Amino acid sequence: MNAAHFHLLLNHIPVVGMFFALLLLAAAVARRSEELKKAALWALVIVAAFAVPTYLTGEPAEMVVMELPDVTEAVVDQHQDAAKLALALVSAGGVAALAGLVVRHAKTVPHWFAVALLAWSVAAMGTLAWTANLGGKIRHTELRGAAPAAPAKPATEHD
Repeated sequence: MNAAHFHLLLNHIPVVGMFFALLLLAAAVARRSEELKKAALWALVIVAAFAVPTYLTGEPAEMVVMELPDVTEAVVDQHQDAAKLALALVSAGGVAALAGLVVRHAKTVPHWFAVALLAWSVAAMGTLAWTANLGGKIRHTELRGAAPAAPAKPATEHD
């Protein structure tokens, strides 16, 4: 197992985790449920915790994939730039969620706070999806939108 394997194993956790945390938080806001709010806040903390090692395994994974054919530095750099933004948004949301849990330990989570975190989580989910899409383009050239190379014409007797 190499660094690229570790990155690929981890990178799905923040994306899928944020999706479920977002759904949980949306349900919590819609139902005004304290239990769901607290569960959603914990989910955001966990997603943020997994985002850090996911990001940190990116650089070692880059060293592996840059040796492969059809991998360009430009595609990797786009993914890396998006990952920085995603990490910042997810981490900030996780810290805010943890602060909300600590400050409001035995009390209710204010509705405005849950709504604000929900809006923040939508932005974080968008950046995670964008980052994942760019990461997929590193090895899946068919996702890059470029026309595939024309197959070589077979040689004929008349050539």
